[in-house]
Amino acid sequence: MPDPVVPPAGEDLVLVAVQSALADRPGVLAGARGLSHFGEHSIGWMVVAAVGALVSPSRRRDYVAAGAGAFLAHFCAVVIKRIVRRERPHHPAVVVNVGTPSRLSFPSAHATSTTAAAMLLARPTGLPLPALLVPPMALSRLVLGVHYPSDVLAGIAVGAVVAKVVGALNSEVADRTEGARL
Repeated sequence: MPDPVVPPAGEDLVLVAVQSALADRPGVLAGARGLSHFGEHSIGWMVVAAVGALVSPSRRRDYVAAGAGAFLAHFCAVVIKRIVRRERPHHPAVVVNVGTPSRLSFPSAHATSTTAAAMLLARPTGLPLPALLVPPMALSRLVLGVHYPSDVLAGIAVGAVVAKVVGALNSEVADRTEGARL
């Protein structure tokens, strides 16, 4: 006799609730998939940083730092994933709406690199990018069914730490460069 399906609980229940509330709305899945492809391996953020460095030579160092920070954040997330080895959501009630490069879930590398990129790109652009970019990317990971909420929150935290470190190093280099010019 097959095992009865256990109703979703905890983070699985949150995923089912998010998917039930949002996945059927027009454009939501397409948008979430677009964000997923853009954020894969932090490539989209590195392209944005490269374009910024090319078109804004006076802020080049900040844009390069943003690209490097996004990549470093992604790298940190991958290392943590390989240590923690938490598998992605797999409850039958959770619909997986996009392919993933691995079965590992914690932390969300998309949330990690997006947070780092948004925080670091805020400096040269002067825009409130963390508030504009992080929530949609974080929510997209839940809508797509590829991360638990705690994966996304951990990714945001790791990305923020990486951004703070990279930002501080960038500021120190800028201060030394400016001091050398005087």
